[in-house]
Amino acid sequence: MTKRNLDGLKYQVTKDKWKRVIIDTDADCEADDPFAIAHALMSKKLDIKAIFAEQFGGPETTKRSYDEIMTVLECMDMSVPVYMGQEGNLTVSGNNLSPAAAFLIEEAMKEEESPLFVLCLGAITNVAAAIRKEPAIAKKMTIVWIGGHSYECTSPDHREFNSGNDVEAANVVFSAGADLWQIPNNVYGTMHIGLAEIQRKIYPYGKIGKHLFEKMVTFNESKDAGWTAGESWSLGDSPAVGVVLEPNCGKFVYREAPLMNEDTSYRFEEGRPMIKVYTSINSRFILEDMIAKLQLLYPYEER
Repeated sequence: MTKRNLDGLKYQVTKDKWKRVIIDTDADCEADDPFAIAHALMSKKLDIKAIFAEQFGGPETTKRSYDEIMTVLECMDMSVPVYMGQEGNLTVSGNNLSPAAAFLIEEAMKEEESPLFVLCLGAITNVAAAIRKEPAIAKKMTIVWIGGHSYECTSPDHREFNSGNDVEAANVVFSAGADLWQIPNNVYGTMHIGLAEIQRKIYPYGKIGKHLFEKMVTFNESKDAGWTAGESWSLGDSPAVGVVLEPNCGKFVYREAPLMNEDTSYRFEEGRPMIKVYTSINSRFILEDMIAKLQLLYPYEER
């Protein structure tokens, strides 16, 4: 059962432009996933079919993602089906098929007029598990993945987080022949926003605005945030929403899909499937669209 009240948006999106959407998210790994989840839920063009909890390390992390998704929905006073994903990466979860992966197979195999988009905001384990179980679904959806290094990065000095949490899953999806839109870290890392801007433009609006700001500040001040800049953040998952709302809100190229090494560097072979790789993103459009929708849909509260 899906329940969303978007009456505060005084315009309609004709049904021929609707996109069926599944959000796959490691929602509790740090602080940017909830912003992307909220943006998607506030967008009339996106017919949200489900949200999947994604792992970001040990098996217990899937439940942490699930709990954060439920918190976001409660804060937004919305209801969308939420499914537990694989508990751990493909190696750990083996041939067990999670409720999320099973739902993806079912939804992808439906004959529907509106196309199916799966927004992957972390490791791509749940999608890979579903493709491995039923390879035919790869041709029945568009996968938008926030993950992987820049293609100019030949010797990475760190493991890219999302792909590093399941290299095997990345290779399954890269090899599946799916319509894959990849947004690598040199692009998703440009989604900069200041904490002061979040306090002024997001924090005062509804329970969800309060939650987004306070979760961000709490994480930013924690021992786990040593890599952050201090007074700003990259809302790196939000481009996945932006490119479904407007595919041309960034520049992209088509190239043969790589294979990924264990250190999250790439290796290349001829004859691989073609994928779309974004090389830039329009952060102004994405951030302002999200903020405007929040302010139109939720009441201002003095904090």
